[in-house]
Amino acid sequence: MSSVISSSSSRVFDAINECLFLVQSDSTEVQEKALQMLASITKVSSQNRTSLAQTEGAIPTIATLTNSSSPIIQTLSLLTLFNLSLNPDLKQSLADMETIYYLNSLITNSSFSLDSSKLASSLICSLAMHDKNKAKFGVAGTVQLLVKAVEGSRGSDAHHLLSSLAELVHFHGNCTLAVRAGVVAVLLKVVKGTDNEDLAGTSLAVLSLLARFDEGLNGLKKTDEIVRVMLNVLKGRSLLSKEGAADILIRLFDDSEDCVTEALMLPEFSTVLADLCVRGSVRVRDKADLLMKKMAQVSLDSDMDVCSLHA
Repeated sequence: MSSVISSSSSRVFDAINECLFLVQSDSTEVQEKALQMLASITKVSSQNRTSLAQTEGAIPTIATLTNSSSPIIQTLSLLTLFNLSLNPDLKQSLADMETIYYLNSLITNSSFSLDSSKLASSLICSLAMHDKNKAKFGVAGTVQLLVKAVEGSRGSDAHHLLSSLAELVHFHGNCTLAVRAGVVAVLLKVVKGTDNEDLAGTSLAVLSLLARFDEGLNGLKKTDEIVRVMLNVLKGRSLLSKEGAADILIRLFDDSEDCVTEALMLPEFSTVLADLCVRGSVRVRDKADLLMKKMAQVSLDSDMDVCSLHA
């Protein structure tokens, strides 16, 4: 049995070396076939991914091809790198600054294919799952570029861009960078301007992540009629969007009594929350119930203040 495994590993190793030689050919057709083989090899086995990653010069060679003038070569090289990133132990070594700068260029340059942009975003998201990589992307300017790319999105790549942004803003420093780049206004524009519930829900999820930090929360509080905007989400969007809006409102209410007062002045607010307490998902019901309790407490405190003035 061990001899069979050894023989199989040897064949894979030989195939990898041959492909790495061929991808350096001047022929796009030869490069394409070699990259197709590498993408297939790395798709099926974590051990194959490790074998390719450990081959000297493999990752720089493939990373360089992401800047090829051929869309298919771009796509296949990105796909191979993405496959490699599925191994948790390879994420940190893959995220060298040169590769990150390659990925930055792919998400910002509209001359590159949409498939390349999507794969670049997916690769950023995958690499950013390793906590030590998050700061690297911040240093490389990826956060600001993602915010800009979301604002000018071609539509079908928006979800990939937002997923990458969501992963990066778990890190406080990246949250600060995103807020300074205008992410709050960009994401609220997506929420208010799209019929795509997936995009709206993901945008609200990112805003909820930002609200965990003072910079993000302050950015939301400075937004005109933010409570009314979240109310509109609670009234008419998907359960995913409603959950994101409820999360944001909880953080706003915890931080600012003015936001609670604004909610109390909107006649529909309590009615909408009461409806969600009955008809929402379990998580949405719990969040709606918490919001109602916070509003009731502020209302009670206000009534007591009025009574004490007339005592």
